[in-house]
Amino acid sequence: METVTAIIESPKGSGQKYDFEPEMKLFKLVKILPAGMVFPFDFGFIPETLGEDGDPLDVIVLSEFQSFTGCVMECRIVGAIKAVQTELDGEKMRNDRFLAIPVVSELFREVTTIDQLPERIIDQLRNFFKNYNEQAGKEFDPFETIAAAESMKLIHDQKI
Repeated sequence: METVTAIIESPKGSGQKYDFEPEMKLFKLVKILPAGMVFPFDFGFIPETLGEDGDPLDVIVLSEFQSFTGCVMECRIVGAIKAVQTELDGEKMRNDRFLAIPVVSELFREVTTIDQLPERIIDQLRNFFKNYNEQAGKEFDPFETIAAAESMKLIHDQKI
């Protein structure tokens, strides 16, 4: 099975949002989440890709462990949440969230497609990103979930 590299910006359980700054080659603290709001899973990006928002594609890494900012891991893509994000100025753009499992995961070892994940996990992720964007005055519309093969095609189409 094909894998992708994921680089973690904001670890699972973190109340802070970090972004990788390519010019500095460092991670920068960009936001503190409201009290009680934390990332439900490791959140980062897939290097050498470019989304409509001008950043690398976003990845959510589902696992039994919490990694750290800057952690690099090989993952298999199991699906994605396709989404449209509306910016403060009203501009709309695609800002999908790709769902990945680290190849070293024991708990999720058998998961190869989004359909094998509990629906509660997908609902939690949809709601987290809706609330996260709402805090910034933006709208996040997760309009569809897709399987691994279609997700990998989107990733390949957005390679730079």
